[in-house]
Amino acid sequence: MKGKLILEDGSVFRGQIFSGSNANAEGEVVFNTGMTGYQEILTDPSYCRQIVTLTYPLIGNYGTAKIFDQSRKSFVGGLIIGELCDIPSSSSCEKTLAEYLASEKIPCLYDVDTRAVTKKIRSAGTMKGVIVSEYTSQQTVDEMMSLPLENDVVAHVTTRDHYTLESDKKNAPFVVAMDFGVKKHILDSLNNLGCKITVVPAHTSADDILSMNPDGIFLSNGPGDPKDVPEIIDEVRKLIGAKPIFGICLGHQLLALALGADTYKLKFGHRGSNQPVKNLRTGRVYITSQNHGYAVDEKSLQDLPLEVTYISMNDGTVEGMRHKELPIYSVQYHPEASPGPTDNMYLFDEFFEMMQENN
Repeated sequence: MKGKLILEDGSVFRGQIFSGSNANAEGEVVFNTGMTGYQEILTDPSYCRQIVTLTYPLIGNYGTAKIFDQSRKSFVGGLIIGELCDIPSSSSCEKTLAEYLASEKIPCLYDVDTRAVTKKIRSAGTMKGVIVSEYTSQQTVDEMMSLPLENDVVAHVTTRDHYTLESDKKNAPFVVAMDFGVKKHILDSLNNLGCKITVVPAHTSADDILSMNPDGIFLSNGPGDPKDVPEIIDEVRKLIGAKPIFGICLGHQLLALALGADTYKLKFGHRGSNQPVKNLRTGRVYITSQNHGYAVDEKSLQDLPLEVTYISMNDGTVEGMRHKELPIYSVQYHPEASPGPTDNMYLFDEFFEMMQENN
């Protein structure tokens, strides 16, 4: 069925609506520059309610498999791709991408000029868009466009109940992870180091977390504007100084706000597995996986006991920070995603060592 992506500025990009998915979708339109990892993208809660454009032209060529899921389901608002591969080739393939899209009910528009979509977003910035059939009335489009984008998307992706990942390691460090939309591989990375992890809902109070007497606290990745969850920022603030803290992505931004810094929205964000980041202590550059539309304002850190540890080589934005006195640090990128392939896993080792030194 013929369909189209319409952006809020009136731009139209035509393609075919995948018949096994929902026909209509709405959300903030973003793009990801990774050549692989489409299933990880579809199941990354940080993309909740967003319409994701994949810049790589052929998507689905190695199929899908349950092992690559990063959360309990897909939270994306829709998918925009060039060519949808219907004959994948991989020993791990369990379903084609088309079968996966149908099972997860993900709206998909394919045969689209994704280069044109990406160029538009890069020049005009991220904006709302809708996926509709070619014959959808203008009234329906206007009604979809008039609906405001949802703010507190963290509530949609966080766990509903506490759960624990046990460790076989003797005297294993005990980590409480605040789930703002955590990816499975992040938890696996900590667990494989030997950490026992209890994952708690995003709105868990600081008192409840500290009553568990953890050795460290992990603030996870997640979707949306960090300023949309002021109640979580207040609870994170109460944790400062009580235990070692490590934050990733949204957790990094929430930590910055809790410490008195500021955040702002990027024009089109950083989304892809090929983002260069510089370690300011060593001068070494790492290739990282990223997915965020907001950043910590470096100027707001100047009068705080925080130092910038990493910066983006593309635009100079803050990619990491560390407290000058307390065992607290965070990064904007996803070290577990392994684009290097394992260049950034040392960040989990540092958290492990930090807990041992401070307990």
